[in-house]
Amino acid sequence: MTSAEPLPVAVLTRKAIVYVRQSTPGQVLANQESRRRQYDLVAVARRHGFRDVEVIDDDLGRSAGGAVARPGFDRLVAALCAGTVGAILCLDASRLSRNGRDWHHLLELCGLVDARVIDLDGVYDPCRPNDRLLLGMKGSISEFELGLLRARMFEAARAKARRGELRIGVPVGYVWHREVGLGLDPDLRVQEVVRAIFARFRALGSARRVLLAMTADRVHFPRPSEVGKGVSFDWTPIRYRNVITVLKNPFYAGVYAYGKSEKRTAIVDGRARKSYGHGLPLERWDVLLKEHHEGYIGWAEYERNQEYLAANAYGRPGGAKSGRGGHALLPGLLTCARCGRRLAVAYTGRLSRRPVYRCDRPNLMLGRPRCMSFGGPRIDAAVAQEILVAVAPMAVEAAMDAERMRMEARDERRRLAELDLRQARYEASLAERRYAACDPDNRLIAAQLEKNWEAALRRVAACEAHLEVPEVDRSAAMPDLMGLADDLQAAWNAPGVSTRTRQQLLRALIVDIVADVDEANREVVLTIHWHGGQHSSLRVRKPRTGEHGCRTPDEALAVMRSMAARWSDQDIAASLNRMGLPTGQGKTWTAHRVSSLRRVHGIHAYLSADKASGWLTMTEAAARLGVTNHRIRRLIRDRVLPAEQVVAGAPFQIRASDLDDDAVKAAIERTDRPCRAVTDKQLSMLSMT
Repeated sequence: MTSAEPLPVAVLTRKAIVYVRQSTPGQVLANQESRRRQYDLVAVARRHGFRDVEVIDDDLGRSAGGAVARPGFDRLVAALCAGTVGAILCLDASRLSRNGRDWHHLLELCGLVDARVIDLDGVYDPCRPNDRLLLGMKGSISEFELGLLRARMFEAARAKARRGELRIGVPVGYVWHREVGLGLDPDLRVQEVVRAIFARFRALGSARRVLLAMTADRVHFPRPSEVGKGVSFDWTPIRYRNVITVLKNPFYAGVYAYGKSEKRTAIVDGRARKSYGHGLPLERWDVLLKEHHEGYIGWAEYERNQEYLAANAYGRPGGAKSGRGGHALLPGLLTCARCGRRLAVAYTGRLSRRPVYRCDRPNLMLGRPRCMSFGGPRIDAAVAQEILVAVAPMAVEAAMDAERMRMEARDERRRLAELDLRQARYEASLAERRYAACDPDNRLIAAQLEKNWEAALRRVAACEAHLEVPEVDRSAAMPDLMGLADDLQAAWNAPGVSTRTRQQLLRALIVDIVADVDEANREVVLTIHWHGGQHSSLRVRKPRTGEHGCRTPDEALAVMRSMAARWSDQDIAASLNRMGLPTGQGKTWTAHRVSSLRRVHGIHAYLSADKASGWLTMTEAAARLGVTNHRIRRLIRDRVLPAEQVVAGAPFQIRASDLDDDAVKAAIERTDRPCRAVTDKQLSMLSMT
């Protein structure tokens, strides 16, 4: 149908819809003429004889390729199905759809309700075969044109990226210079905080520990004030995502990378939905240009950092568990010699503090018997002893290296604090100049500028205070590291050394430990693989069923056997506590615990105070002589009254027959002067009259 042919009256009685669309928000802002021409189609509809004209412009800024929802197009389809549309007006076929499915579905609906499609070239009746063929060709050309434009655009970007000239977004610490191209950020403070992250990770080996250390030092990280520009920054407290993003980005290793992620398409509610940002492995990246620009680290260090981060990830297949603390010393280092799987660690006991290593994955996953299981305390102690023997020759050198690293870390903290103070002073000076340049009569602006100036001055004061603290407090609290060379055993068992520190020392020296159990000899066989390729073997006796480490000391049992026939359980408990001999669980003694242990070991108890033997306690002797315990103790100390002790600290035992001795009776009856032993060497101060 040509434009000169009049439209049927049945078509003109219905409404005409003008469909307005532009593909991107940028086109909506910049291509004003295109949108004006589409709105001018209202006048074209009225020239064709339509009185009721509706404009649908809900899809401004939305693509017609089928990847995003178009509420305006859905309204148009709904109106066609209702039979209230006589014609659809568009600038060209690409405005209605660049997707073949939507385009042909629209033409089919127009043919069913006898609606027309009108563009600047003419009026088309989808019921006519020739018009439908022409409309179908226009839709196919529109779809092909979109694909061609995209292919050309993406291929041009890839070609430019292969040369390393495509200006992709760069991370914090880099900028694109208009003249010289890509380079380091000229702000030294930005460079220092990025280098500090790599230096801390090089020393600590964990992104989480880097965050904690830098948070303790109150380090700030730059955040772009304007998204996508990276020209100005707001300095905020550092976060974990700042640390992990810097460590995982290859751009800091001087590598230009392009095509690190892919988009994925899924069908949702009959429409294609695309999602972006799905990471790809290194071998699938489109472009990888090493030594493209100046890096903060080298490529070898970047690869090593990725290995550390992968090993630190808890629960990853094939990765060793990092030293995260706990009560076990070897979690993630032990490998089963029978099935090759990592040994898991479980905690038992009343307080769940006793580690047990076991290989139970075949049992849990396949229903097979458990490979092995053994207690952790003996194994941990044996491996720790091997570590102390291995590092003994390097103790002095390690102490000196640790001291050097401590000094470097202190200098780094001070350098960051000085840069922070310099930035704060600049901001305070800038706020002062702005306040001075303001008209004093304009109180609305002057008041706000005055507040900004005061805030900048407070920040300067806080930075100055933070700069003074590390020099006084932290250096004074640092222990003497040279003492490690003198007594490694004491340093290892020191109360201030955490299990996490011991675990990290082990992982610095040991690659893997292969464990097996020799059931015939009741021994755990450990093959230690050291860094550097050396191996060593270690055998640890496996305790039998019922054998445990909470045994009562032999000294306490000897005291109990010697005192049980003469003393009560309460006296024995008091004596053991005075001697400093604890129970097998490290507790103090009570009469009930002494009684329980006697029954276990078959030690006969003290029966009664009226025993047939001639031995008396100090209290019994004092009662028989009619004096106090203090008099009896003085007589024993002056060696007037003989007495015996089973062990040092035990109660005194006195023979009943010794109480009838003449010297004892004389000492008891003497009341005119203090009860002292008379010696020939002592001269009297007064003459005897």
